[in-house]
Amino acid sequence: MSKDISLQKPLQEPPQGVIYQDTIPGASHWSMVIPAGKVLAVTDIEGGANVSMLFYNPHNLLERYNAPDTLKCQHTFKLTHGHCLYSDMGRIFCSIVRDDTNWIDSVGGVANKQKVAEKWGERNYQSDRNAWLQNGHDSLLVEVAKYGLGKRDLAANINIFSQVKTNDDGYLSFVPNHSKAGDTVELRFEMETLVVFTTCPHPMNPASEYPNRSVSIALSEAPAMTDDDKCLNSSDENGRGFENNRRYNFQQNLMHSCQHPHHSHANHTETQGA
Repeated sequence: MSKDISLQKPLQEPPQGVIYQDTIPGASHWSMVIPAGKVLAVTDIEGGANVSMLFYNPHNLLERYNAPDTLKCQHTFKLTHGHCLYSDMGRIFCSIVRDDTNWIDSVGGVANKQKVAEKWGERNYQSDRNAWLQNGHDSLLVEVAKYGLGKRDLAANINIFSQVKTNDDGYLSFVPNHSKAGDTVELRFEMETLVVFTTCPHPMNPASEYPNRSVSIALSEAPAMTDDDKCLNSSDENGRGFENNRRYNFQQNLMHSCQHPHHSHANHTETQGA
């Protein structure tokens, strides 16, 4: 787990069922390797937040979120509850099991230094410290560098809490005030995943002042998936994606047991002696 936050608050006991929780200020970056079977809940604290998020396989960082496949196989432009986020290996990183905003931007990308300077002026950390205006591209770049990744590894991202619509002529437009205070998006992880995100503002946000919005995050155990699961059944391709995950997770568990044979031997010994 990694994050870029200057001021740390004392740790508090998380609510029942929550494994980990934290508050991530605006214009910050964060990452964590999240195991399969966990739910990451991200909540917009004040309203108007933006979370630009990337996904990688921590065991093979060349496998990462694939936006075209994700949208194409589910026949959608927006993402919301019932959709899955695919890797470029046809596996499902995570499923969207809750989306209070009913629309997660899939095409807006992130702003770079020049874009932020043009929209909100130029500040730098050396002179302005924590009041400087960070941009999403550099923020993500700093975070992925902790895992040996660089510019070429910044694939297309999703923007939680933001909405970008298109008209009949194909022109894109940003929808202000899309997310309200307390809105939550929950991602259920279907395989072990490196999650990287930044809370820098959306590149199309027309706000006159730099939007500095915090979010809270909470990690908990995912309930067992049922046969009528919305994400499983929302498209035929998702059924195949979950089957790919089942095979992959079996292989990963098998490799882990082979690397730690003493665990299986100890269980075998106990059974013989019972």
